[in-house]
Amino acid sequence: MARKKQYIESEVIDKAMLLFWRNGYENTSMQMLEKEMGINKFSIYSSFGNKYGVFLESLKSYKAKTKTMFDTFKEASNGVEDIKQFFYDSAKICEQEGNEKGCLLTNTYNEFSGIEDALINEEMTSFMEGVKNLFIEKLKMDTSKDEETILKQANFLVLAKHGLAAATRVNTQKEIEDYIEMTFMNI
Repeated sequence: MARKKQYIESEVIDKAMLLFWRNGYENTSMQMLEKEMGINKFSIYSSFGNKYGVFLESLKSYKAKTKTMFDTFKEASNGVEDIKQFFYDSAKICEQEGNEKGCLLTNTYNEFSGIEDALINEEMTSFMEGVKNLFIEKLKMDTSKDEETILKQANFLVLAKHGLAAATRVNTQKEIEDYIEMTFMNI
């Protein structure tokens, strides 16, 4: 007879997500996961397969936690102002109690770039293309912009979003606000 789990998977994944968010994939060991999640290796392997499986579930958990922010962004209809608000909302995630600094998906994108991992690369490419497409959609609301300008601005904003994620790890709130305001001065 199989033993009943003494833990709730979503709760232990949230703990693992914060550990990966703080340390990255490579710098997170199974021992660290055991300690942080409060379960043993056998339970981790039984429920998630391995560290990689825990990581994939952690990425899904992070996406679920940021879904409201993305849904709000998708539904908004004020063009560039919506993108700017998205930047502010992204920075606020780092200020929430219990959250880490930066963006887990951006951190993962940076960590896995150049590494041959089809599943992670597909997830990250899909995420980044989705963000860029949302930027394009919002930029197109200004009918005075041509396609080339929109694409250049979307590319700039993707890079600026990466910069914002890095900045939230080390910069003050005032510096973050100044960064966002300066980013949108010429958009």
